[in-house]
Amino acid sequence: MNIIGAIGVGALALTAGSAAFAEVESTDPIKLTLHDWSGQLLTTTIMGKVLEEAGYNVEYVQADYIAQFAGLKTGDLHVAMEIWETTGREAMDEAFATGNVVSFGPTGMDAIEEWWFPAYMKDICPGLPDWQALNDCAQEFATAETAPFGRYLGGPVTWGGFDEERIESLGMDFEVVHAGTDAALFAELESAYQRQAPIVLWLYSPHWAPAKYEGEFVDFPDYEPACYEDPSWGINPDMAYDCGKPTGNIWKVGWSGVAEKWPGAAAAIEAFTLDNAAMGEMVGKVDLDGQDVDAVAQEWLDAHKDVWSAWIAD
Repeated sequence: MNIIGAIGVGALALTAGSAAFAEVESTDPIKLTLHDWSGQLLTTTIMGKVLEEAGYNVEYVQADYIAQFAGLKTGDLHVAMEIWETTGREAMDEAFATGNVVSFGPTGMDAIEEWWFPAYMKDICPGLPDWQALNDCAQEFATAETAPFGRYLGGPVTWGGFDEERIESLGMDFEVVHAGTDAALFAELESAYQRQAPIVLWLYSPHWAPAKYEGEFVDFPDYEPACYEDPSWGINPDMAYDCGKPTGNIWKVGWSGVAEKWPGAAAAIEAFTLDNAAMGEMVGKVDLDGQDVDAVAQEWLDAHKDVWSAWIAD
């Protein structure tokens, strides 16, 4: 996957604008954050192009998924188009509590991020998808790097997710090995799947992978907020994170000053919506077909002008 070059923003940022439909409130750039997975790049590029069509200046800034909240609180960054309920809820709630970061509402996409295994692993590890069965055959997932523990291939370390904490709290004989990039994560899945090799890894939706590969998410104890907040809750009375990950919305959030400085842009960001199917199709074009993020985003805009035009209507 081409990350920054794919959307032509240079090393860190690009400022752009276009003829306005109406007079904009400020020509200062609206800073949209970019992360390290294709879906987020697409979401942000689509939003940025729509804002440019409305006459706003847009600046794309590469930022760490969790650490970006520091910039959103101070107003050095303005909008983050994808905060996943599955991994970003704690950071989001802490930022909301300051009053300096607000929600622009759901994106329309529903998030799942969880451990996943190919269907052929059921022959090797009977009892799957139950997490206890997974633990019973941890040695089947061991590599030279992790033996005698099984290897869980996690996402890039910046994604969060509390996988190390979960392994410890549930007493699992696994070790987390983080993929360096989103692209590396799915390249390793493709390689393992073609060889029918053992693998359990982080998979998420919306994405093309759950449709392309036959497999299942691991069934951990059901998530409850208390699981993350109260060590006494759950299977392990002494540790938190002894449960599955939450599921739910993917949120748009931003600096609280956006609505005052750029009210028209704030309204457009709130109106933005996509569904899992549309996003999965676009991510597939980027990751599987090698198409440029900017081109895929523009293709969607060209085909759905009636949709996004409503986002910036007076």
